[in-house]
Amino acid sequence: MQVRVLGCSGAIAKDCRTTSFLIDHDLLVDAGTGVGDLSLREMIEIDDVLLTHSHLDHIAALPLMLDAVASRRSKPLRVHALPETIAALRTHVFNNVIWPDFAAIPSRDAPFVVFHEITIGQTLRLGTQNAKNIEVLPAFHTVPACGFAVSCANGSRQWVFSGDTERNQHFWNRVNQLDVGALVIETAFSNREQALAQRSRHLSPATLLEELGRIEADKHYPIYITHTKPAETAEIMSQIGGSVAQHDIRWLEADDILVL
Repeated sequence: MQVRVLGCSGAIAKDCRTTSFLIDHDLLVDAGTGVGDLSLREMIEIDDVLLTHSHLDHIAALPLMLDAVASRRSKPLRVHALPETIAALRTHVFNNVIWPDFAAIPSRDAPFVVFHEITIGQTLRLGTQNAKNIEVLPAFHTVPACGFAVSCANGSRQWVFSGDTERNQHFWNRVNQLDVGALVIETAFSNREQALAQRSRHLSPATLLEELGRIEADKHYPIYITHTKPAETAEIMSQIGGSVAQHDIRWLEADDILVL
């Protein structure tokens, strides 16, 4: 299984694109601005989209991608998300004011997009070729949110994505039971802005250290830091590097490819 990092920044700037990951060629996890780097052919090949939550940096490219390729697809794009995320998309994006309602175009019987509700703890199997198993993991954010554990149906180790989250014991309770091949976890703010991180329910290096302490001692896998604010990335990574040397910590960058 291959995970291509399209975007992993907490905001936009030159060479900074927001959260989106392409797994193999047909599964998109979050639809931030990084999706815009895909070719039309690559976007057409995406059959399923998993969304962690409704915030703009994670869904911004979804309506634009649909506009670009929906009429060229032979079947609807399937979007899987929590009920609250789907409700937000229907109310605030696909409402015929901000953007056309692609769930009713060209008709409700044959739409360009269909929404599928998911729940925390649910397991999904998506794809026919290169089928993947997905488990919906808990997250703790300012809006209803989740993370994902993804693996090939033939039994590869799991790629785990925290989504946007603050401290979350329930997440680690489940992750410690998984065969993790790589963990992607957010750290949006530096310690200097730890109070802001807590209010917005994001991690800072100090709280990340607390969270990584919940990993069982016999578990070892690379940990990739995502969602850093562009103006603070160097500071965040410096603070992380000085405090969690016992872990294999890496900074995630757009265009990285993780193979599991």
